[in-house]
Order: sequence, then structure tokens, then C-alpha cells
Amino acid sequence: MSGKTKIIAIANQKGGVGKTTTAVNLATALAAIKKKVLVIDMDPQGNAGVSFGIARVKDNPGTYSVMTGATSFNEAVCETKIPNLAVMPASLDLLGMDIELSSAENPQFFLDKTLKQTNQDNDYIIIDCPPAVGMLTINALVASDSVIIPIQCEYLALEGVADLVKTVGKVKQNFNHSLNIEGILLTMYDTRNNLSEQIAKDVRAFFKDKVYETIIPRNVRVCEAPSHGKPVLLYDLKSSGAQAYIKLAKEVLKKQNIKAAG
Repeated sequence: MSGKTKIIAIANQKGGVGKTTTAVNLATALAAIKKKVLVIDMDPQGNAGVSFGIARVKDNPGTYSVMTGATSFNEAVCETKIPNLAVMPASLDLLGMDIELSSAENPQFFLDKTLKQTNQDNDYIIIDCPPAVGMLTINALVASDSVIIPIQCEYLALEGVADLVKTVGKVKQNFNHSLNIEGILLTMYDTRNNLSEQIAKDVRAFFKDKVYETIIPRNVRVCEAPSHGKPVLLYDLKSSGAQAYIKLAKEVLKKQNIKAAG
């Protein structure tokens, strides 16, 4: 793997916060501006692969087979219809991975070792984590340079996020000293709802400059896109959801360039 590769985990221990949607559409937006991107699906539900039109097939090589050593990294990578973008799909086999890893030596480093051994050359690797802080998420955090945490603009939005931030801190302290919170992303923002505005204010007050300026709106086209096997940027480029993810990609790049210059 090239030393220039930026690895970003998309994590939140709550489900339904736009985690997979963010992984898929951020990756697509980065690929659209000529960055070479790989999405690694660490969620047993396998929705990232499906969102790119890759059907769930039990015996197909993917994240599980790579982490167990059954197949090579390159064998498990599937090209998508989007130039510059590939995906390593997941399967339900990953559900038992926590148990398998618990009896292994240094179980936190399986994905990290796998990525370091690959000869793939990517600008970005985006890891879609499961909605739980188990061994799969820990593996993703240990292997990553940073983490993006999507928070939905709904009631109890901050519930559990503090625990995830503590987990990130522990991983940074014990296993991956370079791990940082890349940013907090507000998702499912409803302009008709005063609650969304209040929650956005609360999140910004808590996380301050870690919160992206970009806000992902609640948008029906974003919800429809996966059922067509497409990121929303391909399904409806002009939709507010697609435009928001393009803006997010630019903001991610801008932040990275500022850090590099600093």
C-alpha cells in the first residue's frame, strides 16, 4: 500500500445515522475528482457493496475471506462501474468474526496487517464500520488514519457518541498513535424541523471546529439510491443529498491540504 494513502473509518455505534450512505457517497465524490478510492465494507449487513450494485453472494470473496486468510486482498476487491472506485464487499460471515478474533493473537491488528501487505495503490481507503464498537470496528480504527462520525439530527443524537469518542481515544493511546477524529458530520437534517436546528447547535457546541460545515439533508433521493444499486451522485446528481456529498468531499480535501501544509 502506498504511503500516501489516506485511510478513513466511518463509524458510529448507532445504526441508521447515514454511516454507509456517507461511506458510499463520499467515496464516489472523491473518485469523481480523479482520486483513486477503495471502500472496505466491515459491516456484516453488506450494504456498501449493494449500494454499488454488487449483489450479496455468500461464497464471494470479501472482507471476511481476506481477514481469515482464505483469499488474497486483490482477489476480494471488486471494480465498480465508477471510474477510480473499487469496493471490498462484506457478507454475513463477518457476524462471527468477533468470536474468531477474540481467540487470536493481537486481534486488533488483522485489518492493519492486511492493508500494509497489499500492493494496491489508492489515494483513499474508506472503511464502513458496523453499528457497534466490537472487534470489527476496533480493527478499522487501528488501521485508519482518522475517523468520520456521522450524527443524525434527531432526538438523542449524541447518545452513545461520547462512548465512541472514548473508544477512539483508547485505540489512539494503545494501538494507533496517529488516529484522529477527522470530523463530525451532521446527517438527516430536516429544514422543516426546529429540532434539527437545535441538535445541530448542540453538536457544534460540544465538538466545536471538529464539525463539518457541510450538513447532509434528509433527502428522499438519498434513501432511494441504494435500491437501484447506485450512489446518490449517480442516481440523481442534482438532488440536495448528492450536492451535499460533493461539498463534503471538497471540505475533506481542503482539511487534508491544510494539515499537510501545516
